[in-house]
Amino acid sequence: QILGKAYAVLSDAEQRAVYDEQGTVDEEGAALRGERDWQDYWRLLFKKISVKDIEDFEKSYKDSEEELADIKAAYMDFEGDMDRIMESVLCVDYTDEPRIRKIIEKAIDSGEVPSYKGFVKESKQKMIARKRRVEKEAREAEKTKDELGLGGEDDLKALIQSRNKDRKKEMDDFLAQLEAKYGNNAKKGGKKTAAKKGK
Repeated sequence: QILGKAYAVLSDAEQRAVYDEQGTVDEEGAALRGERDWQDYWRLLFKKISVKDIEDFEKSYKDSEEELADIKAAYMDFEGDMDRIMESVLCVDYTDEPRIRKIIEKAIDSGEVPSYKGFVKESKQKMIARKRRVEKEAREAEKTKDELGLGGEDDLKALIQSRNKDRKKEMDDFLAQLEAKYGNNAKKGGKKTAAKKGK
C-alpha cells in the first residue's frame, strides 16, 4: 500500500510538484483515493501486446534452447503423448510436428529422455486424427474471424474465442456421454437390487 501511494504521488505531475516543493502529500487527492483510470495505470506498467510482438516472439522462440527444454519437459510430463505435447508447446501447429518429432527422437537416441511407448508406437490413425482435428479448428477459427469481421490485431482474439467454444462443446459432449453411460448403469443397478429384494 505504501509503495502504491508513493507511485501514485510520483506518477501524478501535480502531486509530485507539490511534494518536491513542500515535502507534503495531499492525502485527500484523487491519486491517493484510488480514483484513477486503471486501464491507463495498467498501460503505464505494461505495453500493449500486438500481433507483431507475438510474431517476433515466435521467431526468437522457435529452434531456441528454451523451446528445446519445453519440448523435452512436455515429452516427459505427458509420457510421449503427441496430442498433449503439441497442445502444450508454445507457437506450434500441426506443420511443426515433423520438426518436434525429430527433436524428441534425437533426445531419445542421446539418452536425454526415456523411450515412451506412446510416442514410439503411436498409430498412423492417431496422427491422421490429430491433423484433421487441428485443420478443422483452423477452418473454424477462420470462419469465426470472418463472421465477426475481425482482422489485424483481433485475429488472436478470434482464434482464442473459437478454441474456447470448441473446448466447451467437447467438455459438454464428454459430460453428456458420462451421464448417459453411468446414469443408465445406476438405474439398471437399482432395478437389480429391487429384484433381489423381491426374491
